[in-house]
Amino acid sequence: MYKSYFGLRLSPFGPSPDPRFLYMMPQVREALACLQYGIATRKGFVVMTGEVGTGKTTVLKAVLSTFAKDRVSSAFVFNPRLEVLDFLEFVLTDFGIPPKTRTKSGMLIQLNRWLIERFSERGLCVIAVDEAQNLSWELLEEIRLLTNLESSSEKLLQIVLCGQPELAEKLHHPSVRQLRQRISVWCRTQALTWDQTQAYILERLRIAGSTEPVFSHEAIQLVHRYSNGIPRLINLICEHAMISAYVEQIKPIPARIVESVSLELDLDHQTLLDSPGTLTGLPVHPMPSAIPSAFNPGADPTGSLKDIEL
Repeated sequence: MYKSYFGLRLSPFGPSPDPRFLYMMPQVREALACLQYGIATRKGFVVMTGEVGTGKTTVLKAVLSTFAKDRVSSAFVFNPRLEVLDFLEFVLTDFGIPPKTRTKSGMLIQLNRWLIERFSERGLCVIAVDEAQNLSWELLEEIRLLTNLESSSEKLLQIVLCGQPELAEKLHHPSVRQLRQRISVWCRTQALTWDQTQAYILERLRIAGSTEPVFSHEAIQLVHRYSNGIPRLINLICEHAMISAYVEQIKPIPARIVESVSLELDLDHQTLLDSPGTLTGLPVHPMPSAIPSAFNPGADPTGSLKDIEL
């Protein structure tokens, strides 16, 4: 609706995790490198945690896309609230293996044979579980047992558990200490700083085709304050602000529009109320003269990570 008004080819702040818009801040590079390393070196268990909306799913999908399609087979479990049989059936189907039976032993035998075939072809097999903090204790134990599928020297199956901080708490429970001892790599995502928020917004706009300022400097400051640097909230505020600016036919987007949509979205604005004026007390930072060179139009979203020998 507003794309042509702002001269954009794509919607820069869509709600779906899109690796094309992945902003390569240091902690994201570290998370990507850890995940890539854990999968490529057959470490078995890898865990990634982070607060709601900090880009875990985007990072997870991005790292899976860095491997050649004929090298990695993946099953992406986006809803872990499953019974054990449902989980195994889902995993087999997502791997492209039609289940021949719906018994636990039958599906495990079928999975093991397929993993051995893929291993003989030097293939990597990954089960990625999103929202893993919602796994039942029973299913968590079954997933641990899946790592017993191994050759004489290496794991046949790599498992990535991705979830909110509650996942880390769950994995420190005494009842899952055997699983915790098998986790080789831990990584986490974080909220953005002010500078990162500014670069994040500008980079997404650039990827979407922007050639002129869309947000005023003060507007970006307010986006950071209302979102607390959470990427999902940044996207939400920016999307609504662009719609409102389009309706009013005004650009670049002023701070008052960001403030208005943030209040409508019922976001926490106590930090603003603590100051005597809307913008009083906000930090003043110069706008960058250009996007950092690392964010060039043709850059691969994983940057130098592809140089890792996989």
